[in-house]
Amino acid sequence: MSGTTAPPPAPTPGDSTHPWRVTLDRLLAPVRHAPFTLGFLAVLWIVGAVTGSLGSGPSRHRMEHVGAGVPALAEGRWWTPVSSLLWCPGLGGYLGATAIVLLLVTPSERRLGVARTAAVLVGGQILGTLLGTGIVQLGNVAGEWWLEELAGYLAVSPTVGALAVGGVLSYRLTALWRRRTRLGIVAFALVMTLYVGHLQGVLRLGGAVVGLLLGAVLYRRAGPLRLRHSSHTEARVLVALVVAAAAIGPMVAILYRDAYGPLNSFQIYVSVQPTGQEVAEACAASAEDCHFVHALRNFYDSPAAVMAVLVPALMLVLAEGLRRGLRLAWTLAVLVHLAWTALFSWWLHDFLSHPAGWAEPAERSTYAQAFAEQMLLPVLIVALLLVTRARFGLRLPRSATRGLAAVVGGSLVLACAAYVGIGYAVRDQYDPAATPPVLFSGLASEFLPPTLLATFTDWPVPVGGTAQALFHYCGLVFWLVALVALLVTFRRPRLHTDADAAVRARELLTGHGGSTLSFLTTWDGNYYWFDAAGRSAVAYRVIATVALTTGEPFGAPDARAAAVGGFARHCDERGWTPCFYSVGEEARSAAEALGWRSVQVAEDTVVPLPGLAFTGKKWQDVRTALNKAKKEGITAEWWSYPEAPVALTDQIRSISEEWVADKGLPEMGFTLGGLEELDDPAVRCLIAVDGDRTVHGITSWMPVYEAGLPAGWTLDFMRRRAAGFRGSMEFLIASAALGFQEEGARFLSLSGAPLARKATEEPPAALQRILDYGGKVLEPVYGFRSLLNFKSKFQPQYHPMYMCYPDPAALPAITRAIGKAYLPHMTAAQGVRLMRQFSA
Repeated sequence: MSGTTAPPPAPTPGDSTHPWRVTLDRLLAPVRHAPFTLGFLAVLWIVGAVTGSLGSGPSRHRMEHVGAGVPALAEGRWWTPVSSLLWCPGLGGYLGATAIVLLLVTPSERRLGVARTAAVLVGGQILGTLLGTGIVQLGNVAGEWWLEELAGYLAVSPTVGALAVGGVLSYRLTALWRRRTRLGIVAFALVMTLYVGHLQGVLRLGGAVVGLLLGAVLYRRAGPLRLRHSSHTEARVLVALVVAAAAIGPMVAILYRDAYGPLNSFQIYVSVQPTGQEVAEACAASAEDCHFVHALRNFYDSPAAVMAVLVPALMLVLAEGLRRGLRLAWTLAVLVHLAWTALFSWWLHDFLSHPAGWAEPAERSTYAQAFAEQMLLPVLIVALLLVTRARFGLRLPRSATRGLAAVVGGSLVLACAAYVGIGYAVRDQYDPAATPPVLFSGLASEFLPPTLLATFTDWPVPVGGTAQALFHYCGLVFWLVALVALLVTFRRPRLHTDADAAVRARELLTGHGGSTLSFLTTWDGNYYWFDAAGRSAVAYRVIATVALTTGEPFGAPDARAAAVGGFARHCDERGWTPCFYSVGEEARSAAEALGWRSVQVAEDTVVPLPGLAFTGKKWQDVRTALNKAKKEGITAEWWSYPEAPVALTDQIRSISEEWVADKGLPEMGFTLGGLEELDDPAVRCLIAVDGDRTVHGITSWMPVYEAGLPAGWTLDFMRRRAAGFRGSMEFLIASAALGFQEEGARFLSLSGAPLARKATEEPPAALQRILDYGGKVLEPVYGFRSLLNFKSKFQPQYHPMYMCYPDPAALPAITRAIGKAYLPHMTAAQGVRLMRQFSA
């Protein structure tokens, strides 16, 4: 694409005076068109306000009449599964329920209809409450300690019905969002049930199950049931979400003062500060215990308290690696969960061998159940990871592995040396005084969560300031370095450079051709994918986890459409999100056949050359430029930049630097060429010079191949001297068109201007409006719309250029990748200047 600002800005038809207001209106439109949702929420809040339940939920007396649970049904209050729909347990419950209802019930009105949505909400609330209550009663009868306690409670919440609506809604979504919606609903219900452990959580789980079953009955497709396979990327995402949910659950539980779910009974994933009563009891027992518990209290009062969530933080980092399909993340995740399983097994063995040290006789059966339940989660996750092992085959390069090992190993050695060396220097600040063997034995506890202190070995209790600082920060610093190093290593793209790939790609492009922008694939910074037969290829660059293509597939015409799916599979195997950028209608159709979405990002401008003549009123500006150039003695000369004399190339560099300096903003790359891209023998440069050999302007032209020969040419580089001939761009483009016409070329592409398009009568979608607004914001800076308006002087044919992407959820990452591709070297000062331009 060409990269210059041409003559003065001109407004583009269809611009909105208040684009953000229009965008906001479109975002709020689903809510405004959901009368049942809004009406239900209004009733929910009004009932809560009238009954004084907004602050802390219904009063005890009212809860006995409207709350659902085993006691209510046992005493004959049959209406409570319905009445529980209209109250929440407190202000936090009202806010959370409102968010869940808006998220799940609003889209259901459009996809299911108002009547069916209302029926599912009420029916799901009733059936989900009954199912959840039945689960509690069964557990109560079976003697399950946690459900025995819940059997005496009552609960209210409309989220039971809302999750049922979400379960039914999932059957009306695409395959990608169907899986994600179901996993999100079930994961939320399970986390709230198994970690927080309140009765509402069990009822929500019942609602989620009922919704999925109802959806299967209402929207089951004809034909036999079959397992729908997911892609590598989606399978990795789902496994990563499971691991992340197991990490988030304990952190959610600590937000509740009375969380007692079966997976949170020992509170070992997230450590908890000793209470005042525990401190008093320890100090009453002995001075040693008193120092121990005060050391823990001081630990939680320092920044080192973040070590309390060490295990969840580690699992979240590993989940990111799993999402990217990395074998190292898979191996570490398996080892971590095997370690937890081993720890629980050891504790269970110790409990069975010495039960008196753990609990009173009446509580021992409860402890045994708790151990079994705690062991269940890591065992299930290990089983899941083993079953899906083939999905995580991506290995890091040896250099990355060595670098990670050096950083983690070096920080571990330094932390250990500091703890032992400095600790021995201040050994009198421990109780009792620390010796080298005691300090070495305390290293194990230094790098473990606080809840595991003294689990494996004794550790010196710090009482002095320096000793406490070592206790607080040695392990913390190591884990911060290790987790950051892991995260950076996981997120850095891994590309294997093939020295011959660029040569093969150019031969394929020259022999078979591609689109008007395919020559951009020969530029530096591209990697290449080839199909199995070597008949088509895709040029791309990986930014974070987005594989951003440079145009559409090129090569044999009959192999290009299939290359879209082939490249998508290539990305899927590597955990990347593919994004075809600046592609034409053929590639867009191939992508949409895969279920992808698309949005227009530019407008290609093509000038047919056969029969071209600059006659008539519409060519007046072009004829004027040609005539003025002739009068002023300016001529157009063809050069290959590598062979041009130094007198010309120095002036070209000067003109380009002047253009960049005047902007004070970063020069864009990716599909916009600069001086480096001129240094190619296949690129032709047309230069406007006067009698004194002063360069007034320059354009570069890239070949568009067919069967080994250029069938057309694409404009790329455009620069003109600020004080030079004002019509130099019109003169050079017109001269190039006439020259190529004489050579027999069929067309001339003036390329496309990013974020600029011809106005149409069709109302744009929300994403298209955002892109249009982005083009409007960038107009004073880069002038893309003015450039498109300038190209209209040559009466081109307009061909939309699209961005195709598989997953709307990846749009934020795709947007960042495109920005990084266009502005890879933007400095902080340039970024500030760019933002000032936006706000000017």
